[in-house]
Amino acid sequence: MRSDYALYGVAIILFVVTGIFIAYPFELRELSAVTTAVFGLLFLGLGYTLRPKARAVTIEAPPPPPVSATTEIVQEAKPETVVEVTPPKIELTTVKGIKEKRAAQLKALGINTVEDLAKASANDLGAKLKISPKITEKWIANAKELLEKS
Repeated sequence: MRSDYALYGVAIILFVVTGIFIAYPFELRELSAVTTAVFGLLFLGLGYTLRPKARAVTIEAPPPPPVSATTEIVQEAKPETVVEVTPPKIELTTVKGIKEKRAAQLKALGINTVEDLAKASANDLGAKLKISPKITEKWIANAKELLEKS
């Protein structure tokens, strides 16, 4: 903890005690209030003197290289590289309603990606998996939505 914070804390406590001395009547009330107020100001000043100082930092940049009249600037021609980006393959388990076991069954039928699922027939898929074509229609619709998003 920084020492200036501790001194500020003591000053605040002394100012609170000064307020208490002013609020309650007793003998030597004025003397006590003035004394604690003076000590509060003293601790406040000490805290202010011990606060960390901001330092200016100067960074010297290296001088630029001298340019002579015979210096030629040569720019190299860099060949352009064309990178063909293929969209990432979306796993079958990202389709709503398809878990690992069902994805394995679909892969056994030759449907390995979401693209394959989107192209499949709902009736054929339902008959092969022995499930309702309504479920496979939902899978196919969800697969088409996923393909549109990506």
